[in-house]
Amino acid sequence: MERAKWEITHIPEKPPVSPTHQPTVDVLASVVDPKLANTLVRRLNQIAPLENFCHVKRIQKKQMQGGKTQLAIILCLASENENPLDGIPNDVLELINSYQLSAFITKVCKYAALSKEEWEEQCKLWPTSYHPPTYNIEGITGFSEEDSQSVFSFMKSAVKLAKSDDGQVVNAAVIVDPSVKQIIVSACDEICSWHTPMDKTSVEACCLEQPDIATSQGVVNGVVSHETLLSKGPPDEPKQLYTGVSCLYPWRWAEHQSHASSYWHPLRHAAIVAIEYSAARDRRLFPGLGQIGNQSNQLDHTLSASISSQAKRQKTNLKKVEDVEKLDAHYNGFHSDAARPYLCTGYDIYLVWEPCAMCAMALVHQRIRRIFYAFPNPNAGALGSVHRLQGEKSLNHHYAVFRVSLPEEILDGGDHHFDIHINLT
Repeated sequence: MERAKWEITHIPEKPPVSPTHQPTVDVLASVVDPKLANTLVRRLNQIAPLENFCHVKRIQKKQMQGGKTQLAIILCLASENENPLDGIPNDVLELINSYQLSAFITKVCKYAALSKEEWEEQCKLWPTSYHPPTYNIEGITGFSEEDSQSVFSFMKSAVKLAKSDDGQVVNAAVIVDPSVKQIIVSACDEICSWHTPMDKTSVEACCLEQPDIATSQGVVNGVVSHETLLSKGPPDEPKQLYTGVSCLYPWRWAEHQSHASSYWHPLRHAAIVAIEYSAARDRRLFPGLGQIGNQSNQLDHTLSASISSQAKRQKTNLKKVEDVEKLDAHYNGFHSDAARPYLCTGYDIYLVWEPCAMCAMALVHQRIRRIFYAFPNPNAGALGSVHRLQGEKSLNHHYAVFRVSLPEEILDGGDHHFDIHINLT
């Protein structure tokens, strides 16, 4: 039997498209006298700015036969009506009449290029700017063999945690500090359980322990059993429908409200529970912090503002974060080499299934650095399958997302499924 292949794939902020088939929009343009170009550009930037198309250049320059230069300028976006010329703004129309411009419809690329190949194809339609990423979250450009082995090992921990002793499966989350390659906390879905969950003290106590990578076990509650349906592959190939996975079926909990003996809460997805355990861990590790009243609240506000301003630039300057943490520890009278972390800044999370929008947004607020998931979520996936939250520019923090491809039968078999040969991509 051929050995299974594990791969790590970066999930970009927008769906991959062929450089030659990029989405376009129609714009209204006109050839202009080069002497008028600067005047027209200044005026058009005032009356018809290209607000959502900052990557598109206003001027196109062409070399004509005989060495003559021809300039064309974008006047405004074309109307989506049957006759695009009907929707020209009055200010633009006055400009066209004043300078006797001859308007025509042309196409420009809708999105900024993510690669040099995309940019070169865009410029064949109309000139655009290309700005390679100025930040590089580790792994976007590839993983070393050592780092790949570490990623696979932590994903194994999440998969083991997702499987209960009776063969039932839920989603599992493992938060990792990559600087020391240690698991911070681990958790499972707690949507529906036939057992009373641990009390708060027990939960916080177990979060302090640093579990071994290969044997990490968190708080595992009972789950809903899974059913057998057809797969996306050949019709005769069986596939498990994991109905106990909360992010796959966010409304499944409603079917179990009638069971009086069942403890449930619709929001306790694995990622949410892991976040709660991480906060409980911080409270136990730093008991003297955050309890000094107004002074502490002011410091928390300062720290939050510092992190937010950095995140808007699509990166987190960990050096500045560490400086604020040291200041925080000093003012609270806690002198230690291990200052309080700000939420989950710099941490990674490993999930068996792609998170839903609620969990993905919670991880934005937690300042997670990287998200790894094994299986896509075709029902409600927020990081590639249905939405791509990592590409939402309005957010004040952005993380990198990776899929760790592994065989699905790994969830149904014993530990021998983990003894596989790993092929690096």
